[in-house]
Amino acid sequence: MLEALLDFAKSTGFYGLTIGAILMVGIACILLYLAIVKKFEPLLLVPIAFGVLLTNLPFADLMAEPVMEIKENVIHTIQPGGLLYYLFQGDHLGIFPPLIFMGVGAMTDFGPLIANPKSLLLGAAAQFGIFITFIGAIASGLFTAQEAASIGIIGGADGPTAIFLSSKLAPHLLGPIAIAAYSYMALVPIIQPPIMRLLTTQKERVIRMTQLRDVTKREKILFPIIVTIVVSLMVPPAATLIGMLMLGNLFRESGVVGRLEDTAKNALINIITIFLGVTVGATATAEQFLKIETLAILTLGVTAFAIGTASGVLLAKLMNKLMNVRINPLIGSAGVSAVPMAARVSQVVGQKADPGNFLLMHAMGPNVAGVIGSAVSAGVLLSLFGN
Repeated sequence: MLEALLDFAKSTGFYGLTIGAILMVGIACILLYLAIVKKFEPLLLVPIAFGVLLTNLPFADLMAEPVMEIKENVIHTIQPGGLLYYLFQGDHLGIFPPLIFMGVGAMTDFGPLIANPKSLLLGAAAQFGIFITFIGAIASGLFTAQEAASIGIIGGADGPTAIFLSSKLAPHLLGPIAIAAYSYMALVPIIQPPIMRLLTTQKERVIRMTQLRDVTKREKILFPIIVTIVVSLMVPPAATLIGMLMLGNLFRESGVVGRLEDTAKNALINIITIFLGVTVGATATAEQFLKIETLAILTLGVTAFAIGTASGVLLAKLMNKLMNVRINPLIGSAGVSAVPMAARVSQVVGQKADPGNFLLMHAMGPNVAGVIGSAVSAGVLLSLFGN
């Protein structure tokens, strides 16, 4: 009887608890607190944090790989893998991020970008953080070129793109990179405003921009088609992300596939967000996460994000002087692709300087340009360093 009780005790998770597991459970609880209490992007952080919690509970084996054997040239499953292991294949094979992009495309109005093509430059400028951080990661000596490219993409503030690229170039770093990317996306309202205020004057923050022109339905239909063709021909590895983004937008703008549009921007993206968030969090085991490299990734990631924010603001200031146009530099910070959070931050900071100023629609131009820019940047890095 005593032996049976001891065996039962050894089978419980309490027996398998380690310091690392306890620390990771604590990190998961902190993330849940930020998501639920502070409301920092809860749609992303709740599933990610719960995935971190599940994967670090001893003996739960939700990410366990299946045990297989071959007998007489036939593969037999001795023990099936954990639930999250199978769902994780959507991350590992690069399936979930493009589907997220389809939903984003279906939800996003590209009209502000079409009405003001100059905002494409602001979206491009915000990608500087990706490449500067890539160089910094290489210079640190801690990372290979593939790992540095995956870390640099955090600067785009685009979780699906970060997951897509790291799954191709550095799958062993997928957990820390994805958590860093989504955490910084959630912290956009905290990280960006101090940088925006530091780089702009009060006079610049109160600049009122002229109303955007009306964009025709024909322009909105042609835009996703043309962008898909041009970008895919220029950077073929970016075709997966750009193609799905523009397909979702074509669903929205064509006006003839309402059911597909509704599915892409509601049911599908919600389902994929659950699967992607939980499985990304489940990669953050104590063995993989509690390393000096993880701290370096978090530091380089926030550096990339800060540089991207600053680059957009500084280019907007330069455009004001060289092009003789009235651009409020605050919209330059929206060039990172955290849609629509970054655009909302531009609006909030602008209204603190001038309550009657409305920058949201102007900021959406560089914001959606940033989505395109981060996908193109990922394609470039995949072209350079992919196998």
